[in-house]
Amino acid sequence: SENKNHDVGFRDIQQALYELAYHVVRGNLKHDQASNVLGDVIEFREDMPSILADVFCILDIETSCLEEKNKRDHFTQLVLACLYLVSDTVLKERLDPETLESLGLIKQSQQFNQKSVKIKTKLFYKQQKFNLLREENEGYAKLIAELGQDLSGNITSDLILENIKSLIGCFNLDPNRVLDIILEVYECRPEYDDFFVPLIESYMYMCEPQTLCHILGFKFKFYQDPSGETPSSLYRVAAVLLQHNLIDLEDLYVHLLPGDNAIIEEHKREIVEAKQIVRKLTMVVLSSEKTEEKEKEKEKEEEKTEKPPDNQKLGLLEALLKIGDWHHAQSIMDQMPPFYSTSHKPIAIALCQLVHVTIEPLYRRVGVPKGAKGSPISSLPNKRAPKQAESFEELRKEVFNMLCYLGPHLSHDPILFAKVVRLGKAFMKEVGMTQQLETLFSCLLSITDQVLLPSLSLMDCNACMSEELWGMFKTFPYQYRYRLYGQWKNETYNSHPLLVKVKAQTIDRAKYIMKRLTKENVKPSGRQIGKLSHSNPTILFDYILSQIQKYDNLITPVVDSLKYLTSLNYDVLAYCIIEALANPEKERMKHDDTTISSWLQSLASFCGAVFRKYPIELAGLLQYVANQLKAGKSFDLLILKEVVQKMAGIEITEEMTMEQLEAMTGGEQLKAEGGYFGQIRNTKKSSQRLKDALLDHDLALPLCLLMAQQRNGVVFQEGGEKHLKLVGKLYDQCHDTLVQFGGFLASNLSTEDYIKRVPSIDVLCNEFHTPHDAAFFLSRPMYAHHISSKYDELKKAEKGNKQQHKVHKYITSCELVMAPVHEAVISLHLPKVWDDISPQFYATFWSLTMYDLAVPHSSYDREVNKLKVQMKAIDDNQEMPPNKKKKEKERCTALQDKLLEEEKKQLEHVQRVLQRLKLEKDNWLLAKSTKNETITKFLQLCIFPRCIFSAIDAVYCAHFVELVHQQKTPNFSTLLCYDRVFSDIIYTVASCTENEASRYGRFLCCMLETVTRWHSDRVIYEKECGNYPGFLTILRATGFDGGNKADQLDYENFRHVVHKWHYKLTKASVHCLETGEYTHIRNILIVLTKILPWYPKVLNLGQALERRVHKICQEEKEKRPDLYALAMGYSGQLKSRKPFMIPENEFHHKDPPARNAVPATVQNGPGGAGMPTSLTINTVRLEEGTTEETADKLKEKSQGVVKVINKTVNATPKVTTSNGNSASNSKIIKEKDDKEKSGKEKDKEKKDKTPAATPEMKALGKDGKDKPKEERANKEEKAREIKEKTPKSDKEKEKVKKEEKASKEEKSKTVVTIIESKSTAEKEREKEPSRERDLAKEMKSKENAKGGEKVPVAGSLKSPVPRSETSESEREQKRRKVDTHSSPSHSSTVKVSIHYINHTTPTLSKSKEREVEKKDLDKSRERSREREKKDEKDRKDRKRDHSNSDREVPQDSTKRRKEENGTTGSSKHSKSESPSDSPRLNEKEKEKNKSKSSGKEKGDSIKAEKMEKSSSGSKKVK
Repeated sequence: SENKNHDVGFRDIQQALYELAYHVVRGNLKHDQASNVLGDVIEFREDMPSILADVFCILDIETSCLEEKNKRDHFTQLVLACLYLVSDTVLKERLDPETLESLGLIKQSQQFNQKSVKIKTKLFYKQQKFNLLREENEGYAKLIAELGQDLSGNITSDLILENIKSLIGCFNLDPNRVLDIILEVYECRPEYDDFFVPLIESYMYMCEPQTLCHILGFKFKFYQDPSGETPSSLYRVAAVLLQHNLIDLEDLYVHLLPGDNAIIEEHKREIVEAKQIVRKLTMVVLSSEKTEEKEKEKEKEEEKTEKPPDNQKLGLLEALLKIGDWHHAQSIMDQMPPFYSTSHKPIAIALCQLVHVTIEPLYRRVGVPKGAKGSPISSLPNKRAPKQAESFEELRKEVFNMLCYLGPHLSHDPILFAKVVRLGKAFMKEVGMTQQLETLFSCLLSITDQVLLPSLSLMDCNACMSEELWGMFKTFPYQYRYRLYGQWKNETYNSHPLLVKVKAQTIDRAKYIMKRLTKENVKPSGRQIGKLSHSNPTILFDYILSQIQKYDNLITPVVDSLKYLTSLNYDVLAYCIIEALANPEKERMKHDDTTISSWLQSLASFCGAVFRKYPIELAGLLQYVANQLKAGKSFDLLILKEVVQKMAGIEITEEMTMEQLEAMTGGEQLKAEGGYFGQIRNTKKSSQRLKDALLDHDLALPLCLLMAQQRNGVVFQEGGEKHLKLVGKLYDQCHDTLVQFGGFLASNLSTEDYIKRVPSIDVLCNEFHTPHDAAFFLSRPMYAHHISSKYDELKKAEKGNKQQHKVHKYITSCELVMAPVHEAVISLHLPKVWDDISPQFYATFWSLTMYDLAVPHSSYDREVNKLKVQMKAIDDNQEMPPNKKKKEKERCTALQDKLLEEEKKQLEHVQRVLQRLKLEKDNWLLAKSTKNETITKFLQLCIFPRCIFSAIDAVYCAHFVELVHQQKTPNFSTLLCYDRVFSDIIYTVASCTENEASRYGRFLCCMLETVTRWHSDRVIYEKECGNYPGFLTILRATGFDGGNKADQLDYENFRHVVHKWHYKLTKASVHCLETGEYTHIRNILIVLTKILPWYPKVLNLGQALERRVHKICQEEKEKRPDLYALAMGYSGQLKSRKPFMIPENEFHHKDPPARNAVPATVQNGPGGAGMPTSLTINTVRLEEGTTEETADKLKEKSQGVVKVINKTVNATPKVTTSNGNSASNSKIIKEKDDKEKSGKEKDKEKKDKTPAATPEMKALGKDGKDKPKEERANKEEKAREIKEKTPKSDKEKEKVKKEEKASKEEKSKTVVTIIESKSTAEKEREKEPSRERDLAKEMKSKENAKGGEKVPVAGSLKSPVPRSETSESEREQKRRKVDTHSSPSHSSTVKVSIHYINHTTPTLSKSKEREVEKKDLDKSRERSREREKKDEKDRKDRKRDHSNSDREVPQDSTKRRKEENGTTGSSKHSKSESPSDSPRLNEKEKEKNKSKSSGKEKGDSIKAEKMEKSSSGSKKVK
């Protein structure tokens, strides 16, 4: 504050004095007054005279410029007046010489000027005379002797300094030269830092501060010639002086060459050169150009060999680092481009040495491996060097910084590299991640990214370093590791010219190796790949993977050649694979958008192989797949599928043979031996690794749930824009991977692990929204584990060995485990569901597997026999050494024992399960609504979802149905169940994916196998189905279970039913083939291929299929090659099966025993070929609307005539017709039917001949709800129909007679009656009184029939008598219409289909045949006469009552009646019976039919004759 006041006062006084003097100059004030004032003021301050002199000086300058002379005079007078106040000397200093002359203070201004110049020259420019070296050599010699003496004694720098001063004074030495000599001597005696540094420091007090810097600068300049080389001793001296702050770096830096600009230019040039090298390596050079290129390169290299000028900055930097002056070294490095300085080896080594010293104590404490001695490094003698690190925190402060400046050039010192890595490892072992440690960890990651990995790239294939680094890396979580690899691969190589070159060379070398890699040279190539991978794995693997994506045949040799990799390299490989998979630029599907890209398939395959063979961590890959699934992308499941398949040996393929499938139903050992395509060997370690990865990272359940949810995601979210074929593929892939992955978890996780991870079924379904089939699939192993562990507990608790005790304990353990499950499943469906099936049944169905139901004895035997053969081969092998023989035999024997033990264990288990089911079965099916509804629920909630889940599940479903039948389960109608399965498979087939179709085909195949077995032999049928409740044909109200023999379906009728099922399958197949839809055609061909062993068995059905498939082959050859291939494959197999097909009449006989033909109705669903009379299922309470109108009408008709038919049936031989319905010998009635078609009706029929597609589509749209309406609408029609057995006109009578004659002429022809009784909904009949009235009428008609009156029934009985062309073609049309008019699968049915025959008709002698023919003819003539009479009588009666009935019936009813006529039966020769002659008949085809029919008649007569012979013959034999 004092200074401040002082300044302010000084300025104010200056201002005041100036203003006072100025007033005098202007003449406003007299000079004497002013001088008086000044005289008074002068005492105020000591410096007042000086201030006044300054003011005079300013005024002197101002006034000398003015033209007005008076002002100048005033100024001069004022100064003269004040001379007593200011001394002369001060005025002489300040005022101009001319002014001084005018004041009289000097004589002449010119002389004064000359004198001042001389004084200045003497003062500033004249040098003192000092003696230089050559002038005063004695003085300097003494100086050097003084400095060069032995300094080990008590000599100090102060003492020497005094002597130096004396010498300078005595010999008049130049002090700067003395300083120079001191520095020279110091250079030569570098070990005496402690002497010279204080000496120089003391000496500097006598010099100016810059002197020392200038002398050093001069020394450096001396060596800056192109040929000069700066000695290291000079650098060291400069470094020591810098370290002791005797000079400033900035001052010295300017004296050093080259300039910073030149350094930056050089760095840029290096980068450009590196890029040019890269370009050369990637360019394709032609051979002629190569020689020129080489010559140019040689010239360039020669130029380069000229030595570059010395870089003094780097020399100084090296010296600084050597003495440990990190502070100044860092400053110099900062002036240069990054890593420029350390790219010079001496500097890198010097810095490494400094780091060695700094980390020494910490490394000795925590880093030295056990058992290693190591060579300790002594610390620097310099106290100003960086402090040595004792803790990790100190390490971070200095060492990490030093390492960052080193960058990739740590590669020059592998030992230091190893030390740093070991310190990192030791740090990672320190427990607990505090905030401080987190900072340290992030620093360690930075060092790894910027220093360790780039340095590894520059090292020359050092495998030890790679392994050392892995020791630290494996302690990092994989997320950090992968991030480091990513930066190493994508960023590091661009940061430095050296690394750019290395990258290019690595790719070049990789190309060289990969071009030559084959299966034969895997070993040498593998060694080369190993060498290359130690330093630059990311670059190498990136190239190898790009090659694998292009050429999948490289996969095997590459996998084999990777055996020389280090652990770090395997981890990098895993990262590179994930990066390649996630490449956003690559399309995951081929350009046709229907298949997954081949690059992805190749990568997935490589993944599986490489992860299996080598110990690579899987967590990253699994997490990647999980993340992709979370994002709704399922393409990458392909990888998981491959990894599980290769590592665990679990294959998922639809191409399994039945033998393999059978083996898959056994124990683990049998599965491994016989269940898979490849021999599953040595997967124990790899599957353990996969399991550990899943459990350690908690990915097992999430992956399962994500896959289960993604199945629907594929269709509804992911599949939006994609091709249907691709969506199907992705769905299959997702599903297959789920099944495979679930299978892996089930077989590899311990019970505790599994139970701990998989939640209960209701949580899975309700909280995680897992589909039920997948949820049970995941829970199933848990239940099995649980039950077996409970069972073992109970066994240990009580030591009872009796089988009964064991079974009891098993059942108890099942109840304990499954009770909560029964509770849990209730929430999965609506309460209504549990009215028909019990939760216990539902849970039992979903929790069991094929392993629980049956023992695959044949499979066990097959594998045991294989082993026996193998052992025999070993014995016979002479070349095998004995010890190897012994080993192999021991292995085979052990395996054999294991298999036999496993078989025994499974057998016991299956027996226990069957006992349990026996006890449970009574509570399974509650059937509170109807048995029909129960079957619907069973199929809908159990069979259909599970049969398409996996191939084994498909077999399981078929076996389970059979098991439920064999257990005589109450309320389970086996017939209904099979009928539902075989009728209308169109909808189920069309909604499957490719693999699901294959599994559905397997299911149908197994179902058909069972049915065919029953069909093949009466004994088997009687034994397995005869008295079983599943084959009751009258389903009474629930609770009543005692079916008498008459209610059972007998063998012959069962054969008719089987034929109907075959017919249904044919019809559905043809429909699918004709749609033209890709999915329909592909799926039905897959299904047909699967069921080929059991279908088609009937010749005409087989031919129908063959024609249709042939047509597909022709149509699709160019358009859709995959369909063409499928069709051709099936066609070939079908032809090979042709010799095993049999004619229809051998497949089922039309002679059901009369006594068994109970006049009751068949419960039947979809309209189509009905069942035989005797297969009549009288349902008491069925849902409304489960049948179609046709079924109702036919039922009423059949009831009306049933007894008449029975009589005729007993008396006449039977023949088979196309739809497999029994026929009696009533030609005439058939003829009357033909003639009934009056002109009007024919017209209507022509209108009706629409393509089959339309009624089919209607049927698809129909639901149970629509049907009751139709039935109500048709009540009145039905009432009329009975009366409406229309009377014949006279013309018709004449026709009858003509046809009689024809029949006599064609003796060989037999007559076929077809009785079809179609099912109706009984429930409706109870409710609707109109139906009861119908029944009453029917009863009357029956009584009439008993009394000998024969009632002609339209459409019930037909004979294969030649008919007019028009009527034949019309019939064909009608039949087709009805055939295609099938109802949806949920309508109640008993239609079913099977294939296989074991029937040979016994041959008879010709004489017997003739007798039989005669008798048959006589009988038929008698009957026809009786019928004529009866018909005439009926017509008269009816004419009176119903003369107008024909006109009253609406068009629809007549149409339907005709359709029924067509459906209920047709003669063998009518071509329309084969569904392949599809509904779409155009006019040309009709004409063809007309022309053919006349030719056919002859052929027909022969066929009918043969059939008659065979049927009558078989009767006699019986």
